[in-house]
Amino acid sequence: MRKTFTLGLGLLLIGVSIGQKHPDWVKKAIFYQIYPSSFQDNDGDGIGDLKGIQSRLDYIQSLGVNAIWLNPVFKSAFKDGGYDVIDFYQVDPRFGTNSTLVALAREIHRRGMHIVLDLVAGHSSNQSAWFKESMEADTNLQYSNYYIWPNFKPSDLTPQESTRWVETNAPRGKYYVKNFYDVQPALNYGFANPNPNHPWEQSVDAPGPQAVRRELQGIITFWLEKGIDGFRVDLAASLVKNDPDKKATIALWKNLNQWFDEKFPQGVLIAEWFNPKQSLEAGFDIDFLRTGRLTSAYERGQKAAAKVYFSKLGEGSISDWVSYFKDQYESTINKGYVSLPTGNHDSPRMMNEERKDPAEAKVLLTFLLTQPGVPFIYYGDEIGMRYIPNSPDVEGSHARSGTRTPMQWDGTKNAGFSSADTSRIYIPEDPDPKRPTVTKEEKEPGSQLNYVRALLKLRGSSNALGNLGGWQLLSDTTQPYPMIYLRSNDIEKYVIAINPSGKPVQAKIASLQRKKTAYVLGTTDKCRYKMSNEGDMIIMPAISAAIFRIE
Repeated sequence: MRKTFTLGLGLLLIGVSIGQKHPDWVKKAIFYQIYPSSFQDNDGDGIGDLKGIQSRLDYIQSLGVNAIWLNPVFKSAFKDGGYDVIDFYQVDPRFGTNSTLVALAREIHRRGMHIVLDLVAGHSSNQSAWFKESMEADTNLQYSNYYIWPNFKPSDLTPQESTRWVETNAPRGKYYVKNFYDVQPALNYGFANPNPNHPWEQSVDAPGPQAVRRELQGIITFWLEKGIDGFRVDLAASLVKNDPDKKATIALWKNLNQWFDEKFPQGVLIAEWFNPKQSLEAGFDIDFLRTGRLTSAYERGQKAAAKVYFSKLGEGSISDWVSYFKDQYESTINKGYVSLPTGNHDSPRMMNEERKDPAEAKVLLTFLLTQPGVPFIYYGDEIGMRYIPNSPDVEGSHARSGTRTPMQWDGTKNAGFSSADTSRIYIPEDPDPKRPTVTKEEKEPGSQLNYVRALLKLRGSSNALGNLGGWQLLSDTTQPYPMIYLRSNDIEKYVIAINPSGKPVQAKIASLQRKKTAYVLGTTDKCRYKMSNEGDMIIMPAISAAIFRIE
């Protein structure tokens, strides 16, 4: 049943009711994202692998998560960290074999958990057999039209469009269209509005683009029939070219998602679209929301001028974010789930040059892990791993390498990540001798690790705090500190108060007309909730967060 809340601020947010289309298990899903090369090395070559991940499943489950997303594990040239795929049907030897992946999935399922892979749907490596055949002059081969081959470069290309054209000496033509790096030729899903003067711009229903769609279905079928539970689709909005309003791309995914739901009703498809209004309309189960306007002034390692809400400076705002969240959240009711991840492999970690105090991280984690939708925790964020500036560029990572450093397990050689010589480690580890580790934080009751476990345990115990619970902003956007919001259903109510600033704050909210409150979890029990008929008052110390149960 839908549940509605009207706010004095004129903001309306609605408790989510998800239809039968989406897998039942996603209703309580909490994901843990793993960058496989950096998580755990089992064979001593300095690079993480699938058996290493399997050896750490007990730890992963102990966090309170119940699903795992792996960044690409397919055979790759590793010119972009695995996002340049040579063979979508084969696990790369650095990680293991197809059988190794099937065994990992079996162990994950044995624990009542799920596993999702990363699907790079928009392009391949230029070393793939598909691309090599497409380069041939004969245009009637199986893969001839899997890619886009302009025979001349138009003079009216925008500067951005021009960067997508790669000059080559292939028999097929002088140019091909790429997506990102030159080694990533774009797969041909067609053009939404083909230019008749550009013969390479095929329509979305032309034989070539249709063959690519069937191949995509083949990849999905291959892995789900082996026990994989779904895919996170890399840059899902980028498939159809010349599609500014994304209508053709939405139509493509609607068709594919209808097929997917019928064939794999318990499978999940997660969009990297960053626009749930569009992606969930297209039939995806989950899409991500951008949190940069709240959490970090960094963008791929470069500082921006924006004032950040989650900073002890206390100079941020929430009005823009609330408007953005309202628009996306209201527009996706009954269509799927939004997600506010703790981080990912492309963005600087939450612990960085801006945010160094673990107390600040706990406040941010309280916010992220008490939101509606599906939580995603990036490996290492649960212990406060830092973004390491100026890390070496490894496999096309550039500044992103600083967020892909090896998992820090303990105080032994290479922090327990690998037995290899330190010179062979995939990306150099955090050099700080005081760096956080799992072993160290396991022993500290008040550690960030144990705080995350407590948050996820509380979330898992309450449908009101879970993926489908309602959300209502209680505080005034003109007074950003503290931010106060309600998570609720027909049975329970929780008020969450967040104060990232370095000064004590308080705020008055409309009376909830309840009998009592109880502090159940937070960064300090010095947070206070005072109820009265004239209005409830929340009083918070500097850099604090609290969850109150309202009875």
